[in-house]
Amino acid sequence: MVVKSKQLTDRSIYVYLPTLEMAKEWKGLAEKSKLPISRFVIEHVENSLKQEQKKAYESRAELLKQLKEKDEEIAKLRKQIRMYEMLSENQEKELKKYRAKPFQQDKFEGVREFDKDLIHVLKKEGTVDSDKILKLLDVDPKDTDIVKAINRQLHLFQAYELVEPTPRGWRWVG
Repeated sequence: MVVKSKQLTDRSIYVYLPTLEMAKEWKGLAEKSKLPISRFVIEHVENSLKQEQKKAYESRAELLKQLKEKDEEIAKLRKQIRMYEMLSENQEKELKKYRAKPFQQDKFEGVREFDKDLIHVLKKEGTVDSDKILKLLDVDPKDTDIVKAINRQLHLFQAYELVEPTPRGWRWVG
């Protein structure tokens, strides 16, 4: 009997769980699995150890390291995206200014290309006031050069009988 008792104590491991709730949860899961708590713990520990021995299995520490690296990469990419968005916005502003230049000159000679977005807005909206045109074209009302260029285009459209002014704004008739 002493030998058996000695073998049992040599094979015993006592586990103290961090919380009473965790102990209750493990016991509940063991009951659900129809296993004694010791067998339940043995199976889960063995399963975990076998997974760690496989190459495809990565430890929690390794996963946390990878997660941190991914988070850093995401932050870097978000920063790049913000930079590209700012560059894109600046390019858009410069392009609008460049395209508006011919309409800013009183005595322009040559070929002027009308703003296709302006034509699209006028056709799509039916009747639209000047403020809404600026908003739909993403033009800052304080940017007087571009506002004047759009206004001049509207008056040229009117001269070509493509639009007509109404009390509610400009209406495409072309």
